Parts: sequence; C-alpha cells; structure tokens
Amino acid sequence: MSADSALDTVDARLFDCVQVNLAVLADRWYGAGTHLRLGAVLRFRPEDGPGGLPTVERPAREELLDSAAALGLAVLEWRTTRPGESVRPAPGRYVVADAFDLPWVPYHGRRHMEHSFLAETVETDDGSILVVDAYHNETPWGSARPLRRRLSRAELAAAVPGPALVATLAPAGEPPAPVRARLDLADGQTARGYVAAYAEHPDRVAALDRLTLETWLLARSRALHLRFRQFEGSLPDDTGAVAHVRAWESLAEAVYLGFRRVRRGRAEAAEVYARLTELLRRDHEVFGTAPAPTEPQPTEPRPVAASDALRAQVVATAAEVLQVEPSVLADGRPLADVPGFSSFRVVEIVERLEGVLALEFAADDLVPENLHHVDGICRIARRALRARPTDHPRPLIPRPRSGEI
Repeated sequence: MSADSALDTVDARLFDCVQVNLAVLADRWYGAGTHLRLGAVLRFRPEDGPGGLPTVERPAREELLDSAAALGLAVLEWRTTRPGESVRPAPGRYVVADAFDLPWVPYHGRRHMEHSFLAETVETDDGSILVVDAYHNETPWGSARPLRRRLSRAELAAAVPGPALVATLAPAGEPPAPVRARLDLADGQTARGYVAAYAEHPDRVAALDRLTLETWLLARSRALHLRFRQFEGSLPDDTGAVAHVRAWESLAEAVYLGFRRVRRGRAEAAEVYARLTELLRRDHEVFGTAPAPTEPQPTEPRPVAASDALRAQVVATAAEVLQVEPSVLADGRPLADVPGFSSFRVVEIVERLEGVLALEFAADDLVPENLHHVDGICRIARRALRARPTDHPRPLIPRPRSGEI
C-alpha cells in the first residue's frame, strides 16, 4: 500500500501526534486496519508529571517502542540528534521534533510540544524531501489535517533546528499476530488521587491547562479502543460504549472551556472533577466483562420564540464566529452540524456573548449539553441575566429586523 493510500485508511482523529504516523506506516506495510492494533489495550496508568501533576502522557521514546512492537514494526535504529544536525530522509524515517518549529502545523511559532512526522526521499531532480504527517486536530490557531508536503533540505533543516528523536522503521517480517482487547486500568484509589491532584492544585490555570491535554488524550484513547473492539467484534451491542466515548469527548470540551475562563479570572465548574471520576470508574464497566449500560441522552432544549431579541443576538454572534449566515442557525440546527464547529469556536461564542450581553455565564452551566444548540445558549443566558446585580448596566440587544430570524 502506498503512503497516499495509508493516509486514506487511517482515521487520524483517533490518535495523538506521536502515534499517528506510526499508524500510517503500519497500514502502508500490512494493509488497512492494522493501525487499530494500537487500540487493543485500554490504559490508565498515570505517572508523576511536570508541575506536581500526574499525567497519562507517555514519553515519546517509550510510546515509539511500545507502539512499534504492537504494530509489527522493527525499529532499526533510533537516536537523538544534536542541535543543528540535519535530519536525513529515508524510507520509514520517523521524526519527533518541536511543533513550534514545524511550518505545516498550527502550533508553529506558538506552542512547544512534541510532534511526529515522516521524512522520506522523493525521486526528483531537485532532491526535495517528502514530509508525511497524518495528524488531525482542531487547535486555537486553526485546523491540522493529514498532508504530504515537499520540502527542500534547507527547509527541513529550518523545521528541525534543535535536538529531535529520529528513528528508522521497517516491517518486522510477517504480519503481526492477532491481538485481543484487554484493560490496563489503575484501581479506584489511584483514579481518585489523579482527579484530586488536578482539583486541588493551587495554580488553577496550570492545572486546567494540563487537564485539557489529559482529557483530550483519555478521550482519544477510549475512542480508539472502541474502534478496535468494533473491528474485533467483541462488543455485540456497542450502544453504551459509543455513549461513553461521547461523554469523554464532552468532558474534554468542558475542561478546555474551564481553562479559558480561569485564565481570564472567571470561575471554573467543579462538576468536571466529578464527571472525570465517574468516567474513569465507568471505563471498567463499559469495556470490561459487565454489559455496557446505555448513557441517558440529554433532553432536547425547549424551543424559544422566534421573535425573542436575546435569541437573535445569540444567533447573530454564533453565526459570526462560525462564519455562516444567521439563517443557517435560525431553524434550530445544532451548532455541531455546522462545518468548522469545535470547542474552540464554543469558547469564542461564549466570550463574545459575555461582552455583548454584559453578563457572566454560571460556570456550572458551561457544559456541551447547553452550548451545542442556540436554544441551550439562550436558556443559560437568561439565567445569567436574571442573576446579574440590579445595578449592572443593561445590555443593548438589537431588535430583530423584519424578515430576520
């Protein structure tokens, strides 16, 4: 299978930035679906991390070696380059560098973090290098999507100026033997200690910044394990597991929203820690031997009158952030159905409305169930307006024009 085909067969939304390009190599060499082997083990084994906070993020070297073994990839060599040392392209050349320096990712010039890519030779007269990067994610600075990109040797040197982890990978031989799903989950006491470390950490901005990454990693790993179980056929009824994964994704969004608010000096919602504790507990039930119960589905928000001026302002603000016409949202369409919607856009909608309406949303109201629909936002905006001190200036809510909304 070619590199192009492997980019098509790997669902990059299931992987972190270290695993994803190993998944591409696995499908290229062994066929579509091989990458799902990385989801066979559902893991929760937090270790001591930076700033006194526990972490489920594994060192890149450890993740490389374990993932390669699971995928049937041989690590022919691996080393850390010296500052200024050029990365030489080769078949199966896998690189983990600083995303801050990589011009094709949204983190470029903005955030330091480990990020992998493949640097492979291209048969051209100019000696260009093919960069393959399957990473798929939404960031505050834009979208990352799978790509193939040619760089000159000078451009590659500029993209990797500092030390980088460089490995050469190849098929280990025969296709890897079948694997079965298993759980590697810490006990309840460890889970409670993990949650308490974040809930009680004195630096709330640092704690929620880190917890944003933690819950993102936990949500993706659960989605990957679910996909493996579906591929394996070991979940005859996956209804509860699908709902459980969605609950993890919802929590990750709520944590990110909390981080943005705390960074602005606003209150955070304590309920996220109870939700995190419960989801860690339910990992055992949903993916263990017990039947997976179905999560209760949120009730539909009560429709709001079309003439409501508050609703008009919410629609106008959401439409501006999502870069669509207000009429797209006027019929009650869920915001999540609009192309470009993400947790980052949710944060922008919330922050703009707080400025326009001169209110502060209650921290416990800022959950995805309320923020993925115009009517849900209207409902919590009304509560915030009622709770506002009587001497607070009234917002200027424009009256809808004829034919609008």
